[in-house]
Amino acid sequence: MSWSPFSAASLEDPASGHAELLERCPVHRCDAFDPPFYTLSRYADVEMALRNPETFSSEFGQGPRFTDPQGMMCDPPQHTVMRKFLQPAFTPKALETLRPQVEALTDELIDRILAGPAEFDLHDDFAFPLPVIIIAGLMGVPEDDLPQFKTWSDNQVAAMGAEDPTPYLAEAAAFYQYMQAQLSACRAELERGRQPLDNLVGLVASARLPDGALISEPDALSMLTQLLVGGNETTTSLITNLVWRLLENRPLWQAVRANPDLIGGAIEESLRYDPPVLGLYRNTTEALTLHDVTVPAGSKVYLNYAAANRDPSVYEAPDRFDPRRDRQRHLSFGLGLHFCLGAPTARLEAEVALRRLTERLPDLELRGPGERIAPFFLWGRRRLPVAWR
Repeated sequence: MSWSPFSAASLEDPASGHAELLERCPVHRCDAFDPPFYTLSRYADVEMALRNPETFSSEFGQGPRFTDPQGMMCDPPQHTVMRKFLQPAFTPKALETLRPQVEALTDELIDRILAGPAEFDLHDDFAFPLPVIIIAGLMGVPEDDLPQFKTWSDNQVAAMGAEDPTPYLAEAAAFYQYMQAQLSACRAELERGRQPLDNLVGLVASARLPDGALISEPDALSMLTQLLVGGNETTTSLITNLVWRLLENRPLWQAVRANPDLIGGAIEESLRYDPPVLGLYRNTTEALTLHDVTVPAGSKVYLNYAAANRDPSVYEAPDRFDPRRDRQRHLSFGLGLHFCLGAPTARLEAEVALRRLTERLPDLELRGPGERIAPFFLWGRRRLPVAWR
């Protein structure tokens, strides 16, 4: 079959080719990228690959190009060590500490919306600033630098999905230079016998390997990049996708307004139906045969979360958006070793956002479908015009 994630149809609606992939081509080879890659789409196959890092490795990146292993984008034991450094920032206790900040910021953003024109852009005025201000605060980034940080985040994502990353190198270098200065300042505090500031940069800067050495600068910068991108890109898309689908089917919005107990189900259904990350890549360490297709060793394999989340063998009526759906595990945050570290934070921000929007902007209306974000492996609204009355 001729399916491609780069086709106009797939970019307009990633779900448009999923039924055919699931039924006719569960292992698909795409030659429209250099290097070519294979795609797994069925739930059982994607789950198997996620739980089998020995064969489906992250050692050379989770994007479509082969990259050097750095930070958490690698296999155990390095991945285990690196992930452990960040775990304290994402515990349930840390999240409860974060909740008041998320609630206060959400209300502040809605106050600004209510003080302005009735029609506004949900992305620019709400879904983007909420998570980026939160993650920037956790990283110790001044609020004045937020627009630049958003540019850097978008640049990192675009570079990850590009055949030729050259156009993105200058912005990437500027981000690394900025973060190097923060790391150097934190490590200078360590040399003076003082603890760095209590933020994520300080946590990474002071992280030590089992032999007592500080982690390398490339590993530290890689981890900070992941925190920047993961801390805002996916949550922004989760919020815009969630509100888009609820407003698109007005009775769903009204149902959530009338019954806040549906908020959690609506968030999980949004993640299943419109995963902000459509899929990520692994690298095969050995040849394997699935569904009569042999995938050679050393191949890039695209794990199509979005298609797996629509697998009719797992989900009844998978193309229906249903906040009341029975909770069947979706794959939008991955599984196993590389399960998204920031998943609880994303859920918290989406829950507060939807709760406050339905309470304070109950008559919110959609003013068009907007437009999607650019990277082929991400899915969200770059523009989403809405209005309150």
